[in-house]
Amino acid sequence: MKFKNMSKKDKNEDIEINVEEAVNETVNEAVKAEEVSVEDQLKEELGKEKDKFLRLFAEFENYKKRTTKERIELFRTAGQDVIQSLLPILDDFDRAIHEISKIEKKDNELLIGVELIRNKLKSTLNSKGLEEVVVEKGDAFNADEHEAISQIPAPSDDLKGMIVDVIEKGYKLGDKVIRFPKVITGF
Repeated sequence: MKFKNMSKKDKNEDIEINVEEAVNETVNEAVKAEEVSVEDQLKEELGKEKDKFLRLFAEFENYKKRTTKERIELFRTAGQDVIQSLLPILDDFDRAIHEISKIEKKDNELLIGVELIRNKLKSTLNSKGLEEVVVEKGDAFNADEHEAISQIPAPSDDLKGMIVDVIEKGYKLGDKVIRFPKVITGF
């Protein structure tokens, strides 16, 4: 084996090279670690932005559904005020027909004329979604569906707690009750 005689200068150069390589490796590792942490930060920020976007999108979808539902409800009951104002007129026609039918048959033409006008008004309102709430004497009273305006002694035991008389008809517009039937109950 041969050993070279190394001078101090050669040794110093060799050490400097080794130190320089070690420093370069350390710097490269630090740069790579920094790049990885920057990459992680960017991924984290991207995840946050995606989450914000998804939440905003979901909120917008809920807004669209809510406004669509409100618009449909508005269209369904848009004429509710007008129809409610016409209900007393419909009631007056019913009372007129009832009173005219009590008179002798010689005024039959008057009864037919009033019935025609009433039927025309009723069919027009029905085409707009108006329905009569059907209530008969002897039906069970339900406070959620009927408005009791009076209570009288029941003419028979089977009418206790039941509807004895219907004073005013009730009406629905679509699924919504716009006027509850006014009834008298027995006790």
